[in-house]
Amino acid sequence: MDVMGDKATLFETGRFVQPSQPDEAGEAVEGVAEDAAEEVRRRIAAETGDVEAMSVLGAMLLRRGDLDGAEPHLRAATAAGDRAAANNLGVLLHQRGYADDAAGWWRIAAVAGSAAAAHALGRHHRERGDEPAAEYWLRQSAEQGHALGAYALADLLEHRGDAGAELWMRSAAERGHREAAYRLARALDRKTVGEVDAGGDSVVAGAGAGAGAGAGATDEAEQWYRQAAARGHRRAALHLGAILEKRGELKEAGRWYLTSAKDGEARAACALGFLLRDAGDTESAAVWWLRAAQDGDGNAANALGALHAERGEPQTAERWYRAAMDAGDDNGAYNLGLLCAEQGRTAQAEQWYRRAAYAGHREAANALAILLLQGGDARGAEPWFSKAAEAGSVDAAFNLGILFAGRGEDVVALRWYERAAGAGHTEAALQVGIARLRDGDEREAERYLRCAAGGGSAEAAYRLATVLDARRPPVPSHELGETVHEKSECEEWYERAASLGHRRAQVRVGMLAAARGDVVEAARWYREAAEAGSRNGAFNLGLLLAREGSEPEAAVWWTRAADAGHGRAALRLALVYARRGELAEGQRWADRAVALGPGEVAERAARLRDALRQELSA
Repeated sequence: MDVMGDKATLFETGRFVQPSQPDEAGEAVEGVAEDAAEEVRRRIAAETGDVEAMSVLGAMLLRRGDLDGAEPHLRAATAAGDRAAANNLGVLLHQRGYADDAAGWWRIAAVAGSAAAAHALGRHHRERGDEPAAEYWLRQSAEQGHALGAYALADLLEHRGDAGAELWMRSAAERGHREAAYRLARALDRKTVGEVDAGGDSVVAGAGAGAGAGAGATDEAEQWYRQAAARGHRRAALHLGAILEKRGELKEAGRWYLTSAKDGEARAACALGFLLRDAGDTESAAVWWLRAAQDGDGNAANALGALHAERGEPQTAERWYRAAMDAGDDNGAYNLGLLCAEQGRTAQAEQWYRRAAYAGHREAANALAILLLQGGDARGAEPWFSKAAEAGSVDAAFNLGILFAGRGEDVVALRWYERAAGAGHTEAALQVGIARLRDGDEREAERYLRCAAGGGSAEAAYRLATVLDARRPPVPSHELGETVHEKSECEEWYERAASLGHRRAQVRVGMLAAARGDVVEAARWYREAAEAGSRNGAFNLGLLLAREGSEPEAAVWWTRAADAGHGRAALRLALVYARRGELAEGQRWADRAVALGPGEVAERAARLRDALRQELSA
């Protein structure tokens, strides 16, 4: 219990000063100027019977830890009716271990109007389980504007679940109590976010809350975090940094993380490490992660493990993953599983995945299921996929769709695909879109295909383009009969798919370019598709080159297309060789065209083959 002067009585003397920082453990320390000359003056005045001098001198000695020297002066001043001395005498006796005697003097001072004594007396009663008496005295202190009294009253009421706690917490915060400001901010955060981390203390501030009252509460929470952080509250600095980081104000976020980390907050050191890593300063990031990991932060240990794994140092990575696991972070076991899987240590990977999965790690459950499925144990994989999906793993929901689709249970598969798609899984949205197209529900198909295409799926972009292409009205014409080309949405999706490497889309974009007379652009897309293995791309490129007078080069691409099974390309080659007089080679390609088809091509190729045979036998 720290020394308290009585502000109501002694502040006007100018010798007691406001504390720069309330002590979160309890009382704030109110002091006096303690130079030697001041003490001498006080001693001289006290010897002449000056009550105020005796009280102030006793407080000075008490602050210094000189209990024996302080006690006679405080007792003398108390006997003369000085309530600040009575309060400080209570503090002295409490420090000596005489709690009941201290309470007696605090009661005297509190009855005389000392807010500090009422606060100390309230805490005394609470420590002994007498909450009604504690509330009475704490309320007396709080109502006199005592910040520590208001905070202690708020803490008591919050413990009971009393709605009035926030009012007094706010009162204490407004009077500069940093812990009250922090706790008020936390309460406001819980109203808007309700997101709690493994330690029971949310690290994510409410910066993403909705508009209106929620957003207002979030802004107010930030203000209180800022006030507490400015007064040295390290967890408030951590949360303020998180708010600023989420908002994109990374420079200021880093400053608050640094402040918090220097004060010993491991989570802030870890967060600072991630900021530095994202800025490209991996070495500095590692320094802060090391500091946080050594203080028991599992997330930082995992980050160090990942860093060493990237550097090709698996043994060091494994050591840090184990440290994370020892710190209670389930990601440690999951990461160990990933590390073992990469090294081909399947049995150990399964062991670590199971450990993390049994602890509720959803991605570990999904990874374990994949491992079992790859080993042929589909029956064992299914419950782990289900557990992960029910816990919110989008990948697991998608994998369940694949599992049931493989069994022919399309209805169940579609249900899981829809669940994954609803959570933003691109490939799942594609599968739902395909299923809806198959069912004839074009409107729903389009909706899902747009989601998948927007997520970067080339196949979805191509299929969406084909849906839109089928609806496209005839191309308008200019008054003079010239075609007016305006790029349609379906063309944009074809181009998106083509740019993502979709071969059929590349061929289609080439065809559209050729139709509007852009031979160079058409050739570029045909070539890109052909080089990626598209036989249609190779065939169309050959046609384009032949029209431009480059038949030898066209034959090269037709050969590639025909070798890949393109019947029309084989027929074109047969005609080329027939014109050159290479009848046997022409017959060979005609035979190939007959075999490849389709029917119309096979019919024409058969006639050409028969003609070549007659020519050869003549």
